[in-house]
Amino acid sequence: MAIEHISDTARWVAVYRAMETERPDALFRDPFARTLAGTRGDEIVDSMKQGRAMAWAMIVRTAVFDEIIRDAIARRGVDTVINLAAGLDARPWRMELPATLRWVDVDLPAILDYKTHALRDATPVCRYEAVATDLTDAAARQALFARIGAAAERALVVTEGLLIYLTAEQVAALARDLHTQPSFRYWLIDLANPRLLTYMNRTWGKGVQQGNAPFRFAPSEGTAFYRPLGWREEQFRSSMEEARRLHREMRMMWLWRLIGRLYSKRVQEEFRRMSGIVLLERE
Repeated sequence: MAIEHISDTARWVAVYRAMETERPDALFRDPFARTLAGTRGDEIVDSMKQGRAMAWAMIVRTAVFDEIIRDAIARRGVDTVINLAAGLDARPWRMELPATLRWVDVDLPAILDYKTHALRDATPVCRYEAVATDLTDAAARQALFARIGAAAERALVVTEGLLIYLTAEQVAALARDLHTQPSFRYWLIDLANPRLLTYMNRTWGKGVQQGNAPFRFAPSEGTAFYRPLGWREEQFRSSMEEARRLHREMRMMWLWRLIGRLYSKRVQEEFRRMSGIVLLERE
């Protein structure tokens, strides 16, 4: 059961959140993940090469995003979170968030309808809004950002698992549109480099391409890509380092660390930044 549509990737990641939730030492609890993933989610994961073995990367990403979102609300005064391509993320239901926080999920109509129906008996912990918008429609996107931005004071934009499916031109256009809104102060992203993109395409490329969701964006310049667009790196968390901290490393990672010591400092840094979670701040 290959991926048939880009929205299927949301079911794929929901399975990983369910797997983590069911561990006795879970880094986070998402009681909705198993229902949201459904049997279709398990079919997708089982159809993909190393589908379950690679769960660690998505689990670490989820846990670190949780940490940064909490910190942005508690220490940076964020009053609005805009989750673009929100998929089946259930943070407004599963996290401890201020009741006054405004949380806006944005995605295609079908996936949002599916999520709101599946969670119809659950109550969000904050002020929640779901907005059906095709983010590739520039006019619709800009109008939405203007509406949300006008009502926010300090907003955090979240794009978890989105940018890698876009072209560099699409990411640049999105960055400019976000920067147009003065209240959009922070932007939380995940980032891959070209080496990781090659690996992902070799491992999962055929499956995602069949669903018209090819992996595309992995800028060789890293977070410097965003600097001319008005965004600077405020915080970088290496996925490999975070996996070690959270005790969710992939198998044989100790061996890769040992081998890595044989390389130059430049190559070691390239590997450290091969995948990461980044908090960008507007300039």
